[in-house]
Amino acid sequence: QVQLAESGGGLVQAGGSLRLSCAASGRTFSNYNMGWFRQAPGKEREFVAAKSRSGIRTYFADSVKGRFTISSDNAKNTVYLQMSSLKPDDTAVYYCAANDRGVRSTEEGYDYWGQGTQVTVSS
Repeated sequence: QVQLAESGGGLVQAGGSLRLSCAASGRTFSNYNMGWFRQAPGKEREFVAAKSRSGIRTYFADSVKGRFTISSDNAKNTVYLQMSSLKPDDTAVYYCAANDRGVRSTEEGYDYWGQGTQVTVSS
């Protein structure tokens, strides 16, 4: 198993930036495909971004393309979500997730989840 812990959330003004981190422990980090999801109040959890274990392939939801990037540091067993040009609609709890089967954009495709970190974007 792998354990995931997100950090880096907070309150930011619209147009600002935040970088979320997801630290992994328990198994070899480089064996896992990583994803980010978010859940806004009253809404279902939705896909935000994902990267393959090789780092070659990355995927983004249309709503964040061009504003968010996903990267990782295998030496630190950490995946990052760099968020720029933030909008109030980006307000949500952000979750990282992992699987060892393949890059996915659905919740069902991931086996391991962090506890989430709150991001609030004020207008």
